[in-house]
Amino acid sequence: MLKQYKKLGSAIALSLMVAAANAGVSPQEAAKLGTTLTPMGAEKAGSGDVTAWTGGITTPPAGYTVGSKHVNPFAADKLKYTITAANYKDYGDKLSEGQKAMFEKYPDTYRMPIYPTQRSSAYPQEIYDATKKNATDTNLVKDGNGLTNFVEGVPFPIPASGVEAIWNHIVRYRGGSVSRVVGQATPQANGDYSIVRFKDEFTFRNKLTDYDDSKDANVLFYFKQDVVSPARLAGNVLLVHETLDQIKEPRKAWVYNAGQRRVRRAPQVAYDGPGTASDGLRTADNFDMFNGAPDRYNWELKGKQELYIPYNSYRLNDADVKYDDIVKAGHINQDLTRYELHRVWKVEATLKEGKRHVYGKRTFYLDEDTWQATIIDHYDGRGELWRVAEAHSIMFYDTLVPWYAVEALYDLNSGRYLVLGLDNEETGSYEFGFERSSGDYTPAALRRAGRR
Repeated sequence: MLKQYKKLGSAIALSLMVAAANAGVSPQEAAKLGTTLTPMGAEKAGSGDVTAWTGGITTPPAGYTVGSKHVNPFAADKLKYTITAANYKDYGDKLSEGQKAMFEKYPDTYRMPIYPTQRSSAYPQEIYDATKKNATDTNLVKDGNGLTNFVEGVPFPIPASGVEAIWNHIVRYRGGSVSRVVGQATPQANGDYSIVRFKDEFTFRNKLTDYDDSKDANVLFYFKQDVVSPARLAGNVLLVHETLDQIKEPRKAWVYNAGQRRVRRAPQVAYDGPGTASDGLRTADNFDMFNGAPDRYNWELKGKQELYIPYNSYRLNDADVKYDDIVKAGHINQDLTRYELHRVWKVEATLKEGKRHVYGKRTFYLDEDTWQATIIDHYDGRGELWRVAEAHSIMFYDTLVPWYAVEALYDLNSGRYLVLGLDNEETGSYEFGFERSSGDYTPAALRRAGRR
């Protein structure tokens, strides 16, 4: 009997520990949001070259026209200095291992122009309010593979673990619904490339015109990607239902093959399955820097540090800049980039025993103001640094959405890379706030919309 009581006591203690680990922060902690912390959980105060957050950019600058490319609000900023292969070791404590490897790989061309830090991020007030509510209410499901009591914003503005921090990136606000036409290039080592154009649509579940909590409650967002060109790929469409609790219900994906005129399930659109038209240069979960279920990795929160990261990269979104100006041999044209010193959360992901993935380890650097992954260093199964991802962010100040201008993923072994998000030569801009119903994202709708 005594042994049974001891076992019962141990079980209760363990359950309380699990509950505490999965629970939100206290109301006292959450009260820091909007006071000492920004509404998204970043340190509001400045430190050294990292300036204080004063609300971000909430109105468009002079000269901006709705529907056009974004005017650079920091065009008057002066270059502070440039980090090159000759001096990068002097700044080594503020560079990732992947960035250092890029200086070694491309000593003559890879450089980082450093500009004053501008903490430009801002969100709608309803996102701030939802994030503060999430801080006390949102919980992780078993092993951190999903969320409960989450609607929008970020779930863990004051994270206690690596998996909480990575969920902030996965579910972060991107306007609720958005449509865009963007280009992807996978240059050869000599710089030769062709553009694949996609029309992407994201619609988060709570922005559906017919949102039904009983039907869509476990959907995080619907995603559709239509290949626009080249002709050999045009008409192929990917449809994804991204789920919130991926233990309860894994991601569902379908593809429409224009040549066969049929829809089929696509279980390979997850984890290390091949990315669409990527020439083997990215995995499915490299899209948006990282996406999907976190269940194959152990996630360790390593703390916060200062890092030089791509930021306010408006020149990469400029209509006067052509794709040929951006896409170069080895890496994008670094003369068009802008780096700033920001505080980031460092999260280390190591592959779990018995799980399979081409990346044995990943080191994430998440911008404290937006929770977006900004640098990710990818290691192979032997522990060797393999690929380096950089996200060049901008603030969509007309819609209060921080996001990426372009994402680049560099393969250190092949000397090739992938760049995604190019829209300089596309007409118009991103369209936020359009209306869709859940019926627009069914396999039947995919089949009806099929062309060619």
